[in-house]
Amino acid sequence: MEPRKEKKEKDFSQWYDWILERAEVYDYGRYPVKGMGIWLPYGFQIRRRTMDLMRDLLDSKDHEEILFPLLIPKWMLEKEGEHIKGFEDEVFWVTHGGTEELDQKLALRPTSETIITYYESLWYQSYKQLPKKLYQIVSMFRYETKATRPLIRLREVTSFKEAHTIHDSFDSAENQIKEAIDIYKKFFDELGIPYIISKRPDWDKFAGALYTIAFDTIMPDGKTLQIGTVHHLGQSFSKAFNYKIQLKDESFDHPWQTSYGISDRVIATIIGVHGDDNGLVLPPDIAPIQVVIVPIPSNNESEAQSVIEYSKNILNKLVDSKIRCKIDDRPEITPGEKYYYWEAKGIPVRIEIGSRELKNRTITIVRRDTLARKVVEESNVIKEINLILESIKSNLYERAWKNLQQKIYEFDNIKEAKDYINKKGIVEIPWCGKETCANKIMEELEAKSLGTPWPSKKLSGKKCPICGEKAFTVMRYARQY
Repeated sequence: MEPRKEKKEKDFSQWYDWILERAEVYDYGRYPVKGMGIWLPYGFQIRRRTMDLMRDLLDSKDHEEILFPLLIPKWMLEKEGEHIKGFEDEVFWVTHGGTEELDQKLALRPTSETIITYYESLWYQSYKQLPKKLYQIVSMFRYETKATRPLIRLREVTSFKEAHTIHDSFDSAENQIKEAIDIYKKFFDELGIPYIISKRPDWDKFAGALYTIAFDTIMPDGKTLQIGTVHHLGQSFSKAFNYKIQLKDESFDHPWQTSYGISDRVIATIIGVHGDDNGLVLPPDIAPIQVVIVPIPSNNESEAQSVIEYSKNILNKLVDSKIRCKIDDRPEITPGEKYYYWEAKGIPVRIEIGSRELKNRTITIVRRDTLARKVVEESNVIKEINLILESIKSNLYERAWKNLQQKIYEFDNIKEAKDYINKKGIVEIPWCGKETCANKIMEELEAKSLGTPWPSKKLSGKKCPICGEKAFTVMRYARQY
């Protein structure tokens, strides 16, 4: 049995807003500043567990967490010319302290490459101190002029994880790019989020970088969402600050850098990819509550009390086994209303306990991803719950990847590609490598280029549909957020 997804697929935007409100994840639209919202307690727990998963992955690879100030002086942000050009239309500026005009404009952090490079130049001067891997999880601000969307396109991104690394050679930085991509793959795999990895075209890379690798997924409305980026910064920022380190041969050179980030979009993707018409469907690892127990009342007062006691006994077993759980014994709400409430919140497993379960010393288990029911002996509760939680995690991963893979097709013909994009998919079209041809295809498809596959996908015998010249790879196109 699979829960319905008709509302989600018919009107994703309306369904998504309903989820945020119904599941009490994020209050958006009522805050009196455009593009900003409030994490509610339940949503904040999901966010915290998701970010802690990322922390664990980074820490396991010798990254160290830091915390920089929010404000960046204008002169510092402008140090790298290409970088500031890429952000100048998106910066929030602080110009006054009270009624007094400041002697220098201060930017609300749009990203931190410049400020971190400056301080790295003070902290690390020798190859012996490298590589160094730093990260922070902070708010960042971008003055988005497009239509804002909760957790998808914000003016304050409150869950911005930015990692910054510094190296004594190009090869060391290149290896760091591979490590960062591997970390992101593990992160998204743990969450059951499917992705494609693309090398962004030069005209769409991060400002100041040599190149950008991006993770994209596809949302229920067919638009792709960028959920992670990895940038090889080369020596652009270290040169801008005239920052050099001593190398092993005792010469001096500008160090090499990388940076990589994720944001609130990860939570938006969990909602969009896994949810259904009943509400959230959460991967067990990040669910604030993994199991909810719903006692079903009896008309017999003594029996009703015994059901509550039996339910609490099951709860204690789960707690002792480190399973996050809760009993919902609110007397004023019917079991049906409780089912509806907890399904909306995406709790992975519901346990129902009534007179029949009490008599037979069993429990009835309902799993959130499929709504399948199963009766389990009391003695097997912990074993069964753990098996079901693992099964839910695997099922979410497998069905999400299956859905993504069914929406990516390669076309030689632009008209056929446009017809497919209109049906909500990603297309790959042979590409000669010229920006003019990619721009023409974007115009005809009314879509944007995502980049070329990473690792690179070599072609033979294919031609660019615009200029007719030999195509050396494919360019991906889709409608994007």
